[in-house]
Amino acid sequence: MNGRPISGASVGARTHGGGSSKGILAVLLGVLLLAVTACGGGGDSDSGDGKGKSGGDSTKADTKVSQAVVTIAPKDGTDGVATSGALKVTAAKGKLTEVKVEDAKGNAVDGEITGGGATWTPSTHLASATKYKVHAVAKDSDGRTAAEESAFTTLTPKNTFVGMFTPEDGSKVGVGMPFSINFTRGITHPEDVEKAIKIKTEPVVDVEGHWFGNDRLDFRPEEYWKAGTKVTVELNLDGVEGRPGVYGNQAKTVSFTIGRSQVSTVDVKTKTMTVKRDGKTIKTIPVTTGKPGYDTWNGRMVITDRLEVTRMNGETVGYAGEYDIKDVPHAQRLTTSGTFIHGNYWGGDAFGNYNASHGCIGLKDVRGGYDGKVAAAWFFNQSMAGDVVVVKNSNDRVVDPDNGLNGWNMSWEKWKA
Repeated sequence: MNGRPISGASVGARTHGGGSSKGILAVLLGVLLLAVTACGGGGDSDSGDGKGKSGGDSTKADTKVSQAVVTIAPKDGTDGVATSGALKVTAAKGKLTEVKVEDAKGNAVDGEITGGGATWTPSTHLASATKYKVHAVAKDSDGRTAAEESAFTTLTPKNTFVGMFTPEDGSKVGVGMPFSINFTRGITHPEDVEKAIKIKTEPVVDVEGHWFGNDRLDFRPEEYWKAGTKVTVELNLDGVEGRPGVYGNQAKTVSFTIGRSQVSTVDVKTKTMTVKRDGKTIKTIPVTTGKPGYDTWNGRMVITDRLEVTRMNGETVGYAGEYDIKDVPHAQRLTTSGTFIHGNYWGGDAFGNYNASHGCIGLKDVRGGYDGKVAAAWFFNQSMAGDVVVVKNSNDRVVDPDNGLNGWNMSWEKWKA
């Protein structure tokens, strides 16, 4: 021994089986390198500063809080909230992606995100005395989401109104029947009330509303309805502030169907009425109309009430003492002011010969109305509410559009205005 360290050859000389010392050393180094690589998680992918590409950045992105801020008004737990103008959702440092508003029954409130995601507002009013829940989500510029929730209850009104409407739900009516609503309180916010009434038709036709005063709103198309049209009206008045401090208390869906078309034309000069069904004449009837000084209105009138027998007293229409007939048969109302088309058993030979009424249209009948073959009975049995009776060639003016359901006497331009 000369003091030098033992070489690899000396170690190899002690092994048996003919193995190479260099081969064994290579295997040992390979095992050691493999262990280091497995523990290091990627070798040169790690820069040594803890920010390796294989996981450092993604972990930070997952845990970083969104910069978006969602604000809901009214605040959570608020009571007595106004049904209009109070609900609003906004986002700062981000954009709204989802807003859900529901009542306790799960009924959703429609709304719209505007301002590029900055604001959400409802597209309709809220119901009164109702609890709502709001869930809103916004994203910041990095796609991270922030959510906010709130619950509030709308006010309980002390004063309310409803709409009394015609025709009734489920009814079948003639082509001239408008949908007419009389409100129990005068309306000073007509746009809000009208907006809360939706009308759908099948087939589709443009239907517009017109206000008569501040307590009546009628809807109709430009021309008479087409036979067979199905009309659905949604009265979403609950929570609508019709006038200061007075809120709607009505949520109802009304449906009705338009029957066959029947339009009858009374010619005052010829003293006849021509009845047309679906555009074809089915009968011409002799009539009597208003005598001089009591002329019948001109214009288009819609049948409303239908009474097999009724009392007609001149006192109720400003003709006190002139007549009081307790059993007028087959009477169908045409105006609120008292114009009827009805059976007449006392008129003698007036029908088709001269005008003898106080403004009504009279058809030959018998006392008690028992004879179904006479003109008045036939017409009554062939008619329905909503049928149209047109009067022409009278010396009087055209009937007012609001005197009965007679808006057809107003031009479409004025109606929409």
